[in-house]
Amino acid sequence: MSLEIIWKAVLILVTGTAAGFLNTVGGGGSLLSMPMLIFLGLPSAMANGTNRIALMVQNIVAVANFKNKGYFDLNVSIMLGVPALIGSILGSRIAISLPDHIFNRVLAVVMIIILTIIIKKPHKKLVSDEVVFNPNRKIPAIIAFFFIGLYGGFIQAGVGFIIIVTLTLLTGMSLVRINSLKVFIVGFYMFASLLVFIISGNVNWIFGLTLAVGNACGAWLGSNFAVSKGDKWIQYILIAVVSVMAIKLLLSAY
Repeated sequence: MSLEIIWKAVLILVTGTAAGFLNTVGGGGSLLSMPMLIFLGLPSAMANGTNRIALMVQNIVAVANFKNKGYFDLNVSIMLGVPALIGSILGSRIAISLPDHIFNRVLAVVMIIILTIIIKKPHKKLVSDEVVFNPNRKIPAIIAFFFIGLYGGFIQAGVGFIIIVTLTLLTGMSLVRINSLKVFIVGFYMFASLLVFIISGNVNWIFGLTLAVGNACGAWLGSNFAVSKGDKWIQYILIAVVSVMAIKLLLSAY
């Protein structure tokens, strides 16, 4: 086994663990794993598809752990997961048709937008401990999650923050309960979008399965951490790393 293969495997595992943790606690893990796969030489569409293998495994682990701890609402999860799944199929088809340089620019801009959400933290100001899902808001929620699925199928990076903000505005759920819904919904629509990338040949299975091991470890750590509360410190690291990644992607696009 060459030294290059070893350091790539270590880098993928470490990045996957960090990404799985971030995705489960709040969001933004793909802002680490996606650019990392691109920097390792994968075309943008293949990096996008490969990343989804790890996300599927990560969300299965996180859902199981949240369920074991009593945080799981199957009815709401399915209600929001179905429109997200439909949107994700369309978004994935758009993603595989884009040239690399355009996709990289879009990803860089998304990273900057997500950074703004991280810094402003509107969901932190609005979250309460009561679980309230007003029936009058079900239709807006279904429509919103179709577009969230569309975005998730297209690029995925930062979708966790978008889901947190959306559910916070539509409900009075605590951040822990929102996270438990988020990991199920993402895992639900991820299956359909992953199939689109597999059928089009845009998956590197070796990188993807290695990343999945890291993401699964991070998801287990993150779901335990989310329940016990306390994710503030990770935001500073995320801001620093995402800033550097966004600059590199913008420079590489020219």
